[in-house]
Amino acid sequence: MIRTRNLTMDYGSLRALRNLNLDIEPGEFFAFLGPNAAGKTTTIKLITGLLKPTEGDAWLCGHHVQEEPLPARRALGFVPDVAVFYDKLTAMEFMEFTADLFEVEEKRAQRRAGELFEQFSLRPYAREQIEHLSHGTRQRLAIAAALLHDPKVIIIDEPMVGLDPVHVRVVKEELKARSRAGVTVFMSTHLLNIAEELSDRIGIIHDGQLAFLGTMEDLRASRGDRELEQIFLEMMAAPQEGALRH
Repeated sequence: MIRTRNLTMDYGSLRALRNLNLDIEPGEFFAFLGPNAAGKTTTIKLITGLLKPTEGDAWLCGHHVQEEPLPARRALGFVPDVAVFYDKLTAMEFMEFTADLFEVEEKRAQRRAGELFEQFSLRPYAREQIEHLSHGTRQRLAIAAALLHDPKVIIIDEPMVGLDPVHVRVVKEELKARSRAGVTVFMSTHLLNIAEELSDRIGIIHDGQLAFLGTMEDLRASRGDRELEQIFLEMMAAPQEGALRH
């Protein structure tokens, strides 16, 4: 699970995130929405331990992200918006490197890597150096590597960027299957239709504050039975006064 309490982040005089409180349960598929510079990526960096908050706390599977970084990160599968690789490694060498980081037993790692390479159509690229792979292939490799150790929490930032329709479907089905199996999925995306299709709940962030938290049914009940895009654009156009809408 993911838990935050009063999570706040300042960059100099800019308050990028203000008092974020979330409780995302095991098996929940949570979509995090907001315009550019709303605070989505800052939130992800704080939850994953890549940034230290100005104020507040975050936990992954009961482990405090700052005070217990190793057990927190072992529970996590993370795909950033721009994945970072060692480009001179081959795709399979990168999977082996990832397995070593998470201390996955060798035979299990080989089996899981083979399954994931098959699932994400990566077998033809197993011995290719990563620097030669297309953007879409690198994205599929990043997702496969994040799933290799069967994490209890998956945090994924813009997962569909660079993917063709076939692999968009593969990723959607895999993330949904993981959530049904009890894995917490936190997905940040600009694709409102993907959020509407997959999520159990959504959070909408605007100007560093959580503007809405609830289900799609909750959102339509509060804003009228309309398309998510129309509701979202209206919310982004409205001034924020610090009040969370349910």
